[in-house]
Amino acid sequence: MDYVAALVPPVVMAVAFIALIVTIVKSQGGANKAKEDAIVDAALARAEAAQQAPKGAQA
Repeated sequence: MDYVAALVPPVVMAVAFIALIVTIVKSQGGANKAKEDAIVDAALARAEAAQQAPKGAQA
């Protein structure tokens, strides 16, 4: 029975890892994807605008 006790922790970790991956994959997309993409695009545009602004014009 020692081999069962030795195999249980890796099996439990593997099942937990697979469940985590499945949860991550399922949470991608969905109804809020367009809203999340718009927020990221706005943040990137703001960062690029700040980078391109003259050094004396930054607030």
